[in-house]
Amino acid sequence: MPLWLQGAFEAAQMFVISALIVAIPLAATWFAGGFAEKDGSVIARLAGQIWLLGHGVPLNLTLASGPSSASVQTGVFNLLPLGLVLVPFFLSWRAGRRLARASYTDQLWQPLLGATITYAAAGLATGYVCSAPGIQASLMASMLVPLIPAVSGLIIGSRLEAGSWSRLIGMSAADWIARTSQDQRWAGSYLWTVVRSGFVAVMASLSLSAFLLAVNLAARWADIAAVYQALRPGPLGGAALTLAQLAYMPNFAAWTMSWAGGGGFNLGAGSTVTPLGTSVAPVPPIPVLAALPTGEMPLGFAALLIPVVAGVLAGWWFVRAGENHFDEWLSLKVRQRWLSLPGSTLFLGAVIGIAAAAMAWVAFWISQGSLGIGRLTEVGPDPTTAALWIGVEVAAGVVIGSLVGPWLEGDGAGVPLLRRQEPASQARPE
Repeated sequence: MPLWLQGAFEAAQMFVISALIVAIPLAATWFAGGFAEKDGSVIARLAGQIWLLGHGVPLNLTLASGPSSASVQTGVFNLLPLGLVLVPFFLSWRAGRRLARASYTDQLWQPLLGATITYAAAGLATGYVCSAPGIQASLMASMLVPLIPAVSGLIIGSRLEAGSWSRLIGMSAADWIARTSQDQRWAGSYLWTVVRSGFVAVMASLSLSAFLLAVNLAARWADIAAVYQALRPGPLGGAALTLAQLAYMPNFAAWTMSWAGGGGFNLGAGSTVTPLGTSVAPVPPIPVLAALPTGEMPLGFAALLIPVVAGVLAGWWFVRAGENHFDEWLSLKVRQRWLSLPGSTLFLGAVIGIAAAAMAWVAFWISQGSLGIGRLTEVGPDPTTAALWIGVEVAAGVVIGSLVGPWLEGDGAGVPLLRRQEPASQARPE
C-alpha cells in the first residue's frame, strides 16, 4: 500500500489498541454492575475521557453543588497517569520500527506524516464525542497533546530501526562532527558525557526510590487490604481499581524520589509528606494511600542518601567513560595537581548536578497535577524545589564517585594528587 496509507493504518491500530486497553476494564466493571450509571453511552464517554487523560489532555470539570451560579465549582483534572501514557508510546515505538523497515531514507516522512495526521484526527474526534456538560476537553488540546507520546515513539522507533540519523533524515552526524576542531570535539564529548551521567544519576535515584516504594507497599500491605475490604468493590471492581492505581505507579515512584531527596510532595493544599514528617488532611479512600508514612520519622533523613548514592554511581560512570577533558585542560593551565584536581572535580559535580536537576524537574513536573475541584488541586511534588534538592545531593555524590572511581576500577594511581594529569593529545607513547 502507499506509504502514507500504511502510516495511517499503523496510527489507527495504535488508537484502537490503546482505546481497548481503557475500555475493556470499564466495560467489564459496568457489566458486573460496578457502576451506578446504567447508560452504556456514559461509560463509553468515560473511556474516551480516560483515553484523553492518558495522553496528557487536561479535562475541564464543572460541578454544581446548588441551584445558584455561585455554587458552581470549576477546575482542571490534569494529573497524568504515567503508566497509561506508556501504552501509546510503546505502540508508536513499534509502529515507527515497522514504518522504517518499509521506507527508504527519503521516503520516511510520508508514513510518519500519515500517522501523525490520523492520530491527531482520532484525538480530535475523541475530544468532540466524549465531552459532556460536566467534563470537557479542549478540542485543540485533544488534537495536539496526544501527538507528544505518539510522535515521540514514532521517531525513536524509526531511529532505532534505521540505526543512524543519516538513514533516518539523510544527514550524517559523524560528517558534521568531523568538520569541527579537536577542541570543539573534546568539549562536545565532555558535555555529552555530562548529560548522560546526569541521566544515570536520575535513573539510579528513580530505581532506588521505586524499590523503596515497593518495600513500603509490602510492609503496609495489611493497611492497604483493609481499605479494599472497606470499599467492597467486588472482584471486577477491585481489578479495575488496581489497574487504575498501577497506571499511577510511575507517578508514585517520582513522588518517592522527591520524598527521598528531601523536597517531599503534596497531597492537597496545605498537606505535605517529607522524610522528617507527614502532615496531611483526610485523603480519599484509595488503597495505595494507606501506605503513606505517618507521624515523625527519626530515621527519615537516611532516605537522603538515595540521591547521593545515585550521584556516586554517576561519577563512577563518568570516570569509566574516560571523557574528562576539562580536567585535562585545567591540568595544563594549573601545574599544581593538588589544586587542579579539586577544581575539575567540583566543576564536574556542579555540571552533572545541574543536568540531573533539569531531568528530575521534567520527571517531577509531569508526575504532579490537579484532581480538579476541592482541596486536591495540588498533588505531587513542587518541581523546582524537589529538583534543586536532587541536584545538590547528586552533585555531592558525583564528587565522591569521581574521586573513588579509579580505585574502584583497580587503578589506585589513576588520579594522583601530586602529579599533573597528562592530556590524551599529549600522552607519551609507551
